[in-house]
Parts: sequence; structure tokens; C-alpha cells
Amino acid sequence: MKILGLILIVAGILMFIFPEFNYTEREKLVKIGRVEITKNENKTINWPVYAGAAAVIAGVILLVAGKRNN
Repeated sequence: MKILGLILIVAGILMFIFPEFNYTEREKLVKIGRVEITKNENKTINWPVYAGAAAVIAGVILLVAGKRNN
């Protein structure tokens, strides 16, 4: 439980630091023989601030619960 708590805390902090994630998706439009026409599309994933806060809070709860069990 301690490891999962630490992972959640780190993930939550990273969500605060990087509120969005960008990536490029390549889509094949046409393929005729050896000729291909592709399209690169930039996509963005945004997550709300409360998701990062919830991850940090859940991580702290797991750390506290793990210490009480020992």
C-alpha cells in the first residue's frame, strides 16, 4: 500500500506540473500500391486540477493507512 500511495502522490504532483499532455497521431488516409498518403494530427489530453488533487489525497490516505497497519 505504501508503494501505491507514493505512486499516486508522484502522479498527482506531475498532474499539477503538466496539466496537459500532447502527442501526435499518424493516420493513413490512402494507400495505392507503394504510395501512401498520411496525415499527422496533434492531439491534447487535458486533465482537471481536481484529478491531481484527488490522486495526491488518495496517496496520502494510503500512506497513513499503511503506517497504521504496521
